[in-house]
Amino acid sequence: MSATTASPPLLQSNLKSLKRIHQGKVRDIYAVDDQHMLIVTTDRLSAFDVVLPDPIPGKGSVLTRISRFWFDKTRHIIPNHLTDFPLERAVPDPAERALIADRSMVVRRLKALPIEAVVRGYLIGSGWKDYQQTGIVCGITLPHGLRQADKLPQALFTPSSKAPQGQHDENISYEKVVATVGNGLAEQIRASALALYGFAAEHALKRGIIMADTKFEFGVDEAGHLTLIDEALTPDSSRFWPMDTYAPGSSPPSFDKQFVRDYLETLDWNKRAPGPSLPAQIIAKTSEKYAEALRRLTE
Repeated sequence: MSATTASPPLLQSNLKSLKRIHQGKVRDIYAVDDQHMLIVTTDRLSAFDVVLPDPIPGKGSVLTRISRFWFDKTRHIIPNHLTDFPLERAVPDPAERALIADRSMVVRRLKALPIEAVVRGYLIGSGWKDYQQTGIVCGITLPHGLRQADKLPQALFTPSSKAPQGQHDENISYEKVVATVGNGLAEQIRASALALYGFAAEHALKRGIIMADTKFEFGVDEAGHLTLIDEALTPDSSRFWPMDTYAPGSSPPSFDKQFVRDYLETLDWNKRAPGPSLPAQIIAKTSEKYAEALRRLTE
């Protein structure tokens, strides 16, 4: 599968033929009809919950292709929102369609749940920070003596709240998930997230990638059936580490936007909007990392 893209870099889509109903950090969402909507994955990149001003060429196409790959591979675990509704029918104008064809999906319109379903297989990121301070991650007490990037004894479901754009998601306990969505749905979310991570991490490992952690979003249909939505197991929603250079004790090199986060940590920036512009070499290297993740995972 080639990682080249047909469409030019896209910071924001502007489809005239459809009504935009939501703009997230990376995705622009348009109404198609009462049952369907169009997700356009732009080349925007967010770090520390701030959208940066420079597009990452090819990123939206890579994220779309990786998500499609996983949606197809994980149907046996949980249904997802992807449909076979033709893009030509959703966006009849050939000129408009050409700008978004490699970065869009027509999906079912579902009720999104206000939970980020995070699964951690390794101790990194906010989990590592919490562990250093308390020895606890999202209410789960971990063994003493773990190092940064150590593999955890078992994968952990460590949910977070889904904060409004511009605000930071916050780690929450499983009990908070139960209080938010109910016991039955909470258990389905936890079981599905852990099963998805376990399946994908095993697949990635065979291709030289450690999937350190990932986050999922779920929705429900009118009958209350849990469904995987948004994106799945991409470099935006996961930490991917090359297996051949993995060594616990520090933050490993990655195929994901952690590379950009590490660069931003060297700047005198308060991690609030507006975000700083990225140097050309950081943009190019980030684009290469996304393309490499696509190649390794899907070929």
